Amino acid sequence: MQTNTLYQPTKHPEFALDSSFIHLNHAGTGPWPRRTTQAVTTFAQENLILGSMHYPAWVKKETRLRQQLQRLINAPQATDIALMKNTSEALSTIAFGLNWQPGDNIVGIRQEFPSNRILWEALEQRFGVTFRQIDLKTTDDPETALSAATDHKTRLVAVSAVQYANGFKLDLEKIGEFCHKQGILFSVDAIQQLGAMPFDVQAIQADFVCADGHKWMLAPEGVALLYVKSDIREQLTLNQFGWHMVEAIGDFDAPDWQPAGDARRFEAGSPNNLGIHALSASLSLFEEVGIPQINEKIRDNIQHCIAHIDRRQYILLSPTASRRQSGIVTFAVPGHDSQSLYEQLMEHNVFCAPRGGGIRFSPHFYTPPESIDEAFRILDNLCHA
Repeated sequence: MQTNTLYQPTKHPEFALDSSFIHLNHAGTGPWPRRTTQAVTTFAQENLILGSMHYPAWVKKETRLRQQLQRLINAPQATDIALMKNTSEALSTIAFGLNWQPGDNIVGIRQEFPSNRILWEALEQRFGVTFRQIDLKTTDDPETALSAATDHKTRLVAVSAVQYANGFKLDLEKIGEFCHKQGILFSVDAIQQLGAMPFDVQAIQADFVCADGHKWMLAPEGVALLYVKSDIREQLTLNQFGWHMVEAIGDFDAPDWQPAGDARRFEAGSPNNLGIHALSASLSLFEEVGIPQINEKIRDNIQHCIAHIDRRQYILLSPTASRRQSGIVTFAVPGHDSQSLYEQLMEHNVFCAPRGGGIRFSPHFYTPPESIDEAFRILDNLCHA
């Protein structure tokens, strides 16, 4: 990789990215704050020296993380939160837990990330369930299109809060209100929203919410949340079993057992304590800064990107309406292959992604505007080389 020797960005004290490196891929995998790295290091040292002597404290950390996630999504109770390995496992718990009947259907979006698409398609052969997909390219009102695609056999509407390729943000409250009135379950993959924008599971009336922590929440892969509305929790058939999901956890000699009454019932075995410590540390930063403040800074960075795109007359592939925008901006450069430009940007230490037929930038709240300026300066040089 080439080094940007003249580039000296303003650094946030919690982030230690190399000064020659421009991270614009938080919609992919985010870097860790200092406190998260320290939490992992401390946990590793503790294991080295004391083993699992402090396991009771680890259980308290697990409880604290559930409380942090409860606040992040405004869940009614921390016990509504299950800790999973990733978004796919969380969604699969829903998909293969519901009692499907032949002829049932699910309504979603064609442009979804595979995690929120292929598992619904997998139900077709196994249970005779149809997955109906609307095309975002053919409608200006996807919420109405989703509603119109439902009928009396629709069991579930499953969408991402924000589309991964171009950052299109859905009106979740509108969808949730429709589903609630029609008695249809509502599932939201919130991985591209949590940590970047406010989220209120009660306001959108979602029955299920899933999200991994490694994108906008700036934590390692391997820890995710699954929210299940309490009054439908027992509608999900359990497909994984182990010591951690029982009501009388710790009573290893009990002759009889029952699943936990809360969301822990979906956690079969031992928790990812290393990941739990890390995600909890990352979320403590978000609570200190404040999600509304983080959202404002991200929106400023997105507008800064769009200004560069407009000035150069590039093709903006992301929404122009403010209510549809997120932390993602995707664009194409006329006369240039996006895949090739992406590869060249990566060679010049601009970390981005090729998505949706263009180049995807996804800056976070701590990303200094001069980093965005430098990324576009590098792109200018590549286009005119």
